[in-house]
Amino acid sequence: MKLWEKSTKVNQDIERFTVGRDREMDLYLAPFDVLGSMAHITMLESIGLLEKEELEQLLAELRSIYQLIVDGKFTIEDGVEDVHSQVELMLTRKLGDIGKKIHSGRSRNDQVLVDLKLFMRHEIREITSLTNALFNTLLAQSEKFKEVLMPGYTHLQIAMPSSFGLWFGAYAESLLDDLTVLQAAYQVTNRNPLGSAAGYGSSFPLNRQMTTDILGFESMAYNVVYAQMGRGKTERIVSSALGSIAATLSKLAFDACMFSSQNFGFIKLHDAFTTGSSIMPHKKNPDVFELTRAKCNKIQSVPQQIMMIANNLPSGYFRDLQIIKEIFLPVFDELKDCIRMVDLMMEHIEVNKNILDDDKYKLIFSVEEVNRLASEGMPFRDAYKKVGMDIEAGNFSCDLSVNHTHEGSIGNLCNDQIRLQMQHIIDGFGFEKALHAEDKLIHESE
Repeated sequence: MKLWEKSTKVNQDIERFTVGRDREMDLYLAPFDVLGSMAHITMLESIGLLEKEELEQLLAELRSIYQLIVDGKFTIEDGVEDVHSQVELMLTRKLGDIGKKIHSGRSRNDQVLVDLKLFMRHEIREITSLTNALFNTLLAQSEKFKEVLMPGYTHLQIAMPSSFGLWFGAYAESLLDDLTVLQAAYQVTNRNPLGSAAGYGSSFPLNRQMTTDILGFESMAYNVVYAQMGRGKTERIVSSALGSIAATLSKLAFDACMFSSQNFGFIKLHDAFTTGSSIMPHKKNPDVFELTRAKCNKIQSVPQQIMMIANNLPSGYFRDLQIIKEIFLPVFDELKDCIRMVDLMMEHIEVNKNILDDDKYKLIFSVEEVNRLASEGMPFRDAYKKVGMDIEAGNFSCDLSVNHTHEGSIGNLCNDQIRLQMQHIIDGFGFEKALHAEDKLIHESE
């Protein structure tokens, strides 16, 4: 079934090529296609294009289809082009001509746009929740191990004293910034394109504010041409925000791989969370972190892939945009899996509390000694030179304690302030409005 097919059958090779992976990809969008259709037909009834009884029948059947999707029993049949066609086919089989009325006033263009927006909105909520959980794990570990010192590095050379409080806390605060970016992407996403049709509106007296309210969008994408121009652009913005989270995870994964190696020995991974070698019986490989690093680096390439598809397209719809779904839709599941795995690993990580007992780390206290001398009145440059000369002569010795008190330092992590900032960001998404609207659509009897 093709919504656009008339008397001429399309060539089978052309059909295979043009449909591509849409049947597979559209399963991601299926529940949201139903939600969008429910809002659309509710609006159609309000402007006289559906009778109240017809609306009630359609809504009841759409709720049944939604439940099939939730139960994992929904499929897009062979010969059916996409999810939109499948839903309309199921309605028509069950309700006859009434099912054919749901497409009045819309195009597959704005239909897939609203599907994508609702999908992204839902997935951003899940990503935010998982990221917040990892944030809490990292902050908890930061507090637990805040007294445990470790070397800090610049240029991969030992530099100054650091701590596990700083290490865990740094990645927690990085996630705070990542969610700030994701919140901006959510705001771009949370605008209703439904009613823009093929990009030039409709002669039906559509009530776009009504569908905006029913679906819980913050506002509509007002200009119908721009609503279509948002296709590809929105995915690129959202994937850039996902890439920001992925970048944090990738860097953390690299640290974990390096710090768990025998040459460092700063942390130990639980035996159950490592894999072995087929030839070397002693091996305990950090495969989770290695795969996380690779997956997250791949995720960071997605905005560039989307840009290369959409960048040189003029205004209006083009089939090129279909390919973006193949790149974009699976990214959320991959990132969610990485966040869950990193959270699990971070929660059960073991920390070496005696790293600095090794004399090879003694020189990281040189800055502490320079600062001590400067605090006692010696000019800083003279203190620096004295300590440097002592090191060259092999005469360097100092107090191995650390007394950092300023905000964000070893002795004053400011984790409470970081936690408050994160809560402010989480609250700022305003997920409740969308959740309430979706729940009302699915569960409220007409």
